[in-house]
Amino acid sequence: MSYVEVPGAKVPIRMWADPGTVEDGAMQQLRNVSTLPWIKGLAVMPDVHYGKGATVGSVIAMQGAVCPAAVGVDIGCGMSAVKTSLTANDLPGDLSRLRSKVEQAIPVGRGMHDSPVEPGRFHGLATAGWEEFWGRFDGVAEAVKFRQGRATLQMGTLGAGNHFAEVCISESGSVWLMLHSGSRNIGNALLKDVVRKEFKKARVTFEPEVSCHHNYVNRERYDGMDLLVTRKGAISARAGEYGIIPGSMGTGSYIVKGLGNEKAFNSASHGAGRRMSRSAAKRRFSTKDLEEQTQGVECRKDSGVVDEIPSAYKPIEQVIDQQRDLVEVVAKLKQVVCVKG
Repeated sequence: MSYVEVPGAKVPIRMWADPGTVEDGAMQQLRNVSTLPWIKGLAVMPDVHYGKGATVGSVIAMQGAVCPAAVGVDIGCGMSAVKTSLTANDLPGDLSRLRSKVEQAIPVGRGMHDSPVEPGRFHGLATAGWEEFWGRFDGVAEAVKFRQGRATLQMGTLGAGNHFAEVCISESGSVWLMLHSGSRNIGNALLKDVVRKEFKKARVTFEPEVSCHHNYVNRERYDGMDLLVTRKGAISARAGEYGIIPGSMGTGSYIVKGLGNEKAFNSASHGAGRRMSRSAAKRRFSTKDLEEQTQGVECRKDSGVVDEIPSAYKPIEQVIDQQRDLVEVVAKLKQVVCVKG
């Protein structure tokens, strides 16, 4: 679909979603954003839903100002995916051991490591200690000093909510590894230093990674203006740029290539998007429902992840169809192992 324009206070709200299906709270958030004096454009992705601080699935272009609340508290979430040399026939019939290995190596939810983790343990990060690591954030280190103790235990963890590590199979039968973590750089490291480790034992090779992130601000230029573009629950989708749009833990995900639609500020959705809150999902669904909706996927099926049940999310095929003018599909993946945050 192309976008639908909804009137806003200072700019129109361009929506790649049916306005009638968006909850009132999210629509009010969008209208509020459209009143900001610095606003120059507002695009809404098909995974739109109410969020803390700002609407998830919104792309906010402002001039001369940044709205921290629009970035949100889950800053810089990242997704990575890599195609391996394996095929579905190479995987063992029982995938529970692989899931167990990943869960043992990566603390999930609010879990942390038992002892401090040095930054140099992860690929691409500082090779020295924490002093050098914090030194990279000049002017910020003192303000977050009281958090440093927890940071040393949390580095290299998955996080909670919709974060995940997965083994997927494409329609052609290729095995992919995919990760959605709470930090882009550490997320990439996890994919290389933990999940890949189990596969390298079988002399598996890997193609170049696809990597993207969301919940961030970037300097970009549109219509002759230098703007600060906030992607809250949205990814960059410049022409030819690869991205990942995951569905729920029982439906699958898409590898996509951006079409560079400037009406959407070169953006696309970051996932399927929730259609009900976590508390509503817990009230409505049981572990039995979760088991039924995740058949064929090696994953947790207990009460702790009922809020991540596929029915709590929008249908990923519909979300993809609504942004055909933003991205083209490169590959469709179906998870067979899912480690949930």
